[in-house]
Amino acid sequence: MENDKLINSNEMIKKYMVMSMGAGLIPIPVIDIVALTGIQLKMLNNLTEIYQVPFSKNASKSIIGSLVGGLAPTYAAAGIGGSLAKLIPVSGTITGMMTMSSFSGASTYAIGQVFIQHFESGGTLLDFDIDKMQEYFMTAFKQGKEQTKKDIPSE
Repeated sequence: MENDKLINSNEMIKKYMVMSMGAGLIPIPVIDIVALTGIQLKMLNNLTEIYQVPFSKNASKSIIGSLVGGLAPTYAAAGIGGSLAKLIPVSGTITGMMTMSSFSGASTYAIGQVFIQHFESGGTLLDFDIDKMQEYFMTAFKQGKEQTKKDIPSE
């Protein structure tokens, strides 16, 4: 039963990772970030259902924002820069779409992995410690970037 939770959670994360990559391809700046946030919140809601943990939209938004905001400045800038690059016609739009797609997939993967680990250890949204999970989030983000390369061969 516990193993089923883990298998189902990982399969679901891959699905949401691909959806997030699609959101990163939205050519309109800011709209891509809004779509990404919605996808990540829905994924987290589904994880709370699998692990039978109460869901709070406000707590989830805060945690996701803090995790992603805590990325090394280079990674965080890539996400924001990828979205804003779409303002430049043609080349900026294409570059921004590819950058934002990769960032979106990797961050969604990392968020999912962090919460699987937290929920597997009996945690809830209320006792989530961002400082303790930030290092694992960075590791999972790097793994997520590798996962996205399987779907996007070039960046």
